[in-house]
Amino acid sequence: SINLSRKIAKSNINMLITGESGTGKELFARAIHVESGREGYFVPINCSAIPNELIESELFGYSGGAFTGALKSGKIGKIELANKGTLFLDEIGDMPLNMQPKLLRVLEDMEITRVGSEKPIKVNIRVIAATNKDLPKMVEEGTFRKDLYYRLNSVVLNLPALRDRKDDIPILVNRFVED
Repeated sequence: SINLSRKIAKSNINMLITGESGTGKELFARAIHVESGREGYFVPINCSAIPNELIESELFGYSGGAFTGALKSGKIGKIELANKGTLFLDEIGDMPLNMQPKLLRVLEDMEITRVGSEKPIKVNIRVIAATNKDLPKMVEEGTFRKDLYYRLNSVVLNLPALRDRKDDIPILVNRFVED
């Protein structure tokens, strides 16, 4: 996994990291971003932690006065914030079905439109998604879009659980003790 990640880090290929909760998927994604040399930010978003009604404005941002309670100045979204960097979509299997085609459109066109605006904004992002769910099964069941799955799984890294990587424990312990 580490050698493959190093080889493709400098490319713009989208990646899917799979593995149980707690296997270090976000840590791995951060390391890939650092190794990539991309000049933008690493922007993580947990798809399961944002209420369905807020995920669109979180991802795409919104223009001033787009809805009741919106800031007058508007707000930049996570995708725009990740411009020239990496957007990390954690728990992608929990992304609402109605948001999936909108994300797919971003991956295809590399542009976003803020909620309440009609002006498209070009973005240059690399997407690394992560999940502990069985996305191929979800595709079969119709709970995850097939076309989005294929856009995200250009490279799939499966991180084994720590119990299956006992040799890593001393390295990790030393690393955490140093901090």
